[in-house]
Amino acid sequence: MSQTAFSSLKLKPALLNNLATLNYQEMTPIQAQSLPAVLQGKDVIAQGKTGSGKTAAFGLGLLNKLNEKLFHVQSLVLCPTRELADQVAKEIRKLARAIHNIKVLTLCGGMPFGPQIGSLEHGAHIIVGTPGRVEEHLRKGTLQLNNLTTLVLDEADRMLDMGFQAALDAIISKVPVQRQTLLFSATYPDQIQSIAKQIMQQPVIVQVAATHDNASIKQYFYKLENSKQRSTALRLLILKYRPESTVVFCNTKREAQEIADELCSHGFSALALHGDLEQKARDQTLVRFANKSASILVATDVAARGLDIDALDAVINYQVARDSEVHVHRIGRTGRAGSKGIACTLYSDNESYKIAGLEDYLNHVITPEPLPPFSLLEKTSYKPPMATLQIDGGKKQKVRPGDILGALTGSNGIAGKQVGKIHIFDYCAYVAVNREACKPALKKLSEGKLKGRSFRVRRIRG
Repeated sequence: MSQTAFSSLKLKPALLNNLATLNYQEMTPIQAQSLPAVLQGKDVIAQGKTGSGKTAAFGLGLLNKLNEKLFHVQSLVLCPTRELADQVAKEIRKLARAIHNIKVLTLCGGMPFGPQIGSLEHGAHIIVGTPGRVEEHLRKGTLQLNNLTTLVLDEADRMLDMGFQAALDAIISKVPVQRQTLLFSATYPDQIQSIAKQIMQQPVIVQVAATHDNASIKQYFYKLENSKQRSTALRLLILKYRPESTVVFCNTKREAQEIADELCSHGFSALALHGDLEQKARDQTLVRFANKSASILVATDVAARGLDIDALDAVINYQVARDSEVHVHRIGRTGRAGSKGIACTLYSDNESYKIAGLEDYLNHVITPEPLPPFSLLEKTSYKPPMATLQIDGGKKQKVRPGDILGALTGSNGIAGKQVGKIHIFDYCAYVAVNREACKPALKKLSEGKLKGRSFRVRRIRG
């Protein structure tokens, strides 16, 4: 038996059997280094990028010690964004499938407060939530954490970046002193170190190298003659590589919106992701990018945290990141799970000091490439493979993915392979369909019924 096999761990038989059915056999580096300490009940600080398998690392730890017969909150997982909280809750439910009656509840802002109170009254074993909303429930007395045994801070660095320090302090003051604390973070700034000192007992520190295999990520650097060249250079790179999904990183909210608008004016399918978006617009943006009905996402670092997009083809740094760790974290979003990715970085003379810092950090000399030929600008922009349909009915109307798939592929419907990702929210649902199947799909959903009811359906454009 290999030392990195899940079967080498002292896990409950039900959890091990479920891992085998999920085809989880070998641990990722972050799991192999952190799980033994987590299972021994020690406090752990683990540094690793998104997509490294950290959810299973803490998820298996808290499920292994959980007493399902005691129906009160035993574990609390705090995440910076609702998207990440939903994703973490989904993964924990998947890992917990073999243990009966485990209740995992999400408590996030941007959602109605009343129904959450009702769910809490029915009880839960594990809470996954955002700091603001969890703190609000604690303040109002609708959430009790007296029996908590495990506290997990997921993407702790980004929770601080997003201004959750006060909420975190308030939550930590309400949890038992005798508990296990697990802190996962992509970077390890001073602020995290000082928090760890205050809230953890002799933590085991696990650091998974944030370097990337050159075989999976190809990095290119482009030096610009002047800053006016930046937006043209961006278009040239997109037209040269024609990636199906690209994240463009920039430094400010305003810039994110301006770049996305400019790309759209040149016929590209681009969306902006920044802190000024309302929750519904943010949800819709992430859905459209994840389901491949928009090919370019222009984002700030804070807004992009917790973004878990499968098979991202390219990352373009519109400017060099504020520090080298952030650069490595940005480019680590491509070339995942064995797929190939490219990372392009634009820089001008006044950013040369950042490039020098990056050379030290990466331990190799950065040589700029020539920009692609300007004749590429004569090429037409390309369209994404999918289109998104919005249905004005969701979880609250008991709409499930199977209902939507059935309605689309029923008699005279479209082929199942023409249906992409389906995302269901409380009051609406989104389904991606192949662009060429969009009209018949829209007709089928508009004229048909879901759950015996007719719902308004429209295509999201732009």
